[in-house]
Amino acid sequence: MSQDQAPRRRADARRNVDALLEAARAVFATSGVDAPAKEITDRAGVGVGTMYRHFPQRAHLVKAVVESNIDAVADAAPALSAAHEPAEALTAWIRRFAALLATKRGLASALHSGDPAFEGLPAYFLERLGPALAGLLDAAVAAGTVRADLSAEDLLHAITQLCRPVPGLPPEHNQRILAVFLDGLRRDAAQGVNH
Repeated sequence: MSQDQAPRRRADARRNVDALLEAARAVFATSGVDAPAKEITDRAGVGVGTMYRHFPQRAHLVKAVVESNIDAVADAAPALSAAHEPAEALTAWIRRFAALLATKRGLASALHSGDPAFEGLPAYFLERLGPALAGLLDAAVAAGTVRADLSAEDLLHAITQLCRPVPGLPPEHNQRILAVFLDGLRRDAAQGVNH
């Protein structure tokens, strides 16, 4: 293999992985994490063998999708901070995080299946999202627009709980409850609380 072929193969492999992740993300959102592999590979424009070469087990693909989604939410924090006032940036980021949680059909059961591939995800979740949220939260607290008695980890756990599907209720229910929660984060709301 020539020196030119090695970088080209790496670039092709990276494109294939990116296409598989994007396709899996879309398929998981509509068909759930147990969707047929062929549905994912057809959407990605690659063969099933290519998928299994990069992701030998379904759990590896699920984990990679989850990590890339976590990364996208975490990486959005600086742009939101630059484009909005601190409280608006925080709210926009929380809504993006909530959307991530809401769109993963069947993901919770897969992640809690006991598969060893998922063991590191809770730590990854906190390592990537915690600092991103902490920066936004600290800026909003410093601006005096949100209450100061919650940590980023508190917020991550609270939002995760608020976004859990409620049997028999549509996703709009969770969005409405999240809106109430976000209103409660405002500093003026905290001042009305008796301690």
